Amino acid sequence: MVTEFGAPLSINELPLPTPGPGQALVKLDTSGVCHTDLHAAHGDWPVKPSPPFVPGHEGYGTVVEVGPGVTEIAVGDKVGNAWLWSACGHCEYCRTGWETLCERQSNGGYSVNGSFGTYMLVDERFAARIPEACDPVEVAPILCAGVTVYKGLKVADTKPGQWMVISGIGGLGHVAVQYAKAMGMRVAAVDIDDKLDLARELGAEVTVNAATTSDVAAAIQEQTGGAHGVLVTAVHPQAFGQAIGMARRGGTIVFVGLPPGDFPAPIFDVVLKGLTIRGSIVGTRQDMVEALDFYARGLIKPTVATTRLEDIKRRLPADGGGQDRGTDRHRLSVSARSPRGERNEDYRWPASVGVSGSFRGRLWSARG
Repeated sequence: MVTEFGAPLSINELPLPTPGPGQALVKLDTSGVCHTDLHAAHGDWPVKPSPPFVPGHEGYGTVVEVGPGVTEIAVGDKVGNAWLWSACGHCEYCRTGWETLCERQSNGGYSVNGSFGTYMLVDERFAARIPEACDPVEVAPILCAGVTVYKGLKVADTKPGQWMVISGIGGLGHVAVQYAKAMGMRVAAVDIDDKLDLARELGAEVTVNAATTSDVAAAIQEQTGGAHGVLVTAVHPQAFGQAIGMARRGGTIVFVGLPPGDFPAPIFDVVLKGLTIRGSIVGTRQDMVEALDFYARGLIKPTVATTRLEDIKRRLPADGGGQDRGTDRHRLSVSARSPRGERNEDYRWPASVGVSGSFRGRLWSARG
């Protein structure tokens, strides 16, 4: 868990919460790992979480207890948590289908304890219902990486048969290639050679090596005639400026990567080419249903590496390297196991986070 920003990752025993009204307690099988978890651990975003807390927002498991008033999920159901842990449901954004923009939202593993443990709480309104026969290791990344790129592709408004560039073929990008293909788009991929091999395996028709190509945007223009849509999953600021040059007239560029800093934009080109530039943050509950359906129908298969909970310190280094920093081409899933390799039957949360209820049992959580 995160005890202080930038500190070494730690494994702690914490009290187990009783689910409150509208909540359920979930026994975890796996949790995906997102680059956002590194930002949470380092506290390097403008809005910071408050240590101590349990990170993780790609958790998959089984409901073992429900709180008062819960009617939509039951004990035994397979569910997941997500970055959008809850939203107010009453503001303009929630009323108009943009709950991801709610200013009173709670975020899994950030403002609410997350899935890097053996149990977690979920809000029944926002818990993702997991289809039958899903692989626990594969489905976990869909809860963030999957829904994030799926929503980005939706808002790009690119039609079947049109060109979509995926810039960055890492943990998000390799899933984006598959969603774009499943949605009928023609895919061009931009990254370096080893990741482009994967992109080609997944169906990308055009690949451009950003490390060896002198003008990446010109290469995309030459081979596609200009992209109708560009989805930037990369975390290098240079990719954001390049994306504008890849688009054809009337094209849409969607940013889902979150590097620090700014990027220069050629205003003349944006105006004269009628380009749309927009950001996209995760997805709504309906987006989650749709993203999971693509996976359940066998159209999406994340490339996943697995690790045990006690090894998470090695996989999430203190310097912030690793996943989606240009070194990994897969997502990481964590098995909910104790340091001795056994399943823990109970889970403890830090009372200081504000979770109420009785305290009992044991937990192994990881973070720092």
